Amino acid sequence: MQPTPTEMMPVILQRLAGSLTAIEAARQLGMSRKSYYQWETRALRGMQMALDRGRPGRPRSKPDPTLARVEAQKQQLQQQVEILEQRLRCQDVLKSVETVAKKK
Repeated sequence: MQPTPTEMMPVILQRLAGSLTAIEAARQLGMSRKSYYQWETRALRGMQMALDRGRPGRPRSKPDPTLARVEAQKQQLQQQVEILEQRLRCQDVLKSVETVAKKK
């Protein structure tokens, strides 16, 4: 039966501290020296991953689907407003051209 992580952790730490040899640690855990070294390596990799700083700052939250939809609608409405403003400018230019043409 394989030892639990709770049973393995103190033995691995004792081995790393120099209190036990790898053979003694393996014997205490009921496994071969080769298996012990594999578990020790795995434990050290896990500790390294846990201590890795990762990206600084707050973790990104999932985007709100409602907010994304509202943002898309906002952009669409802004585009429509720009188009309407261009049309109004064109109409103003046409009116001024018609006014000048009538005066002549």
